[in-house]
Amino acid sequence: MNIKKATYVVSSPDFEKCPKPDRPEYAFIGRSNVGKSSLINMLCNNDKLAKTSGSPGKTQLINHFEILGATERGDVNWFLVDLPGYGFAKVSISSRRRWEQMIENYLRKRSNLSMVFVLIDSRHSPQKIDLDFLENLKKWQVPFGLIFTKSDKETQRVVSKNVKDFLEAMRKTWQFLPCHFVSSAVKKSGRDKILAYIEEVNLQLTSL
Repeated sequence: MNIKKATYVVSSPDFEKCPKPDRPEYAFIGRSNVGKSSLINMLCNNDKLAKTSGSPGKTQLINHFEILGATERGDVNWFLVDLPGYGFAKVSISSRRRWEQMIENYLRKRSNLSMVFVLIDSRHSPQKIDLDFLENLKKWQVPFGLIFTKSDKETQRVVSKNVKDFLEAMRKTWQFLPCHFVSSAVKKSGRDKILAYIEEVNLQLTSL
């Protein structure tokens, strides 16, 4: 898939105020400071689309972007959603609970949500907070894939070990593992595979 145009639409405080659910939707979420905005900008080939920040917790609303993509079968239109991160953002307990409820309601009730991409920092060994979040997705029956970010920040050997260890940790409670991708916003690696997967899921949805 080639991204022809990516346009910011709206930022919403809850799922009920999100745009009309009239097309496939792909959401991106991860721990604070996992490189989510950089990844979204890399996928859309637009460095100014999602706001990047050195301060964790910058994203506080449900941010919708309209994507126009070109495929061999014609143009496709879908929503890309930037969700608030989870983890160590320095916010009050009340704000954190509000974010958590907003995210849960969106993930469980957004009717056109096709898939959630959960971003995992490839520089680190498996983190309990990420594994716990995936268990919630299992409980809520939300389809998801994994994107291991920042692969340029470590050696290939370290990244491969961390990815392998994460998947092994999942095997303790999961019968089937999700699709996964290794990416770098700096080197633009993983971009083609992620977009090809989104194109494949879109195709499956239109053939139902």
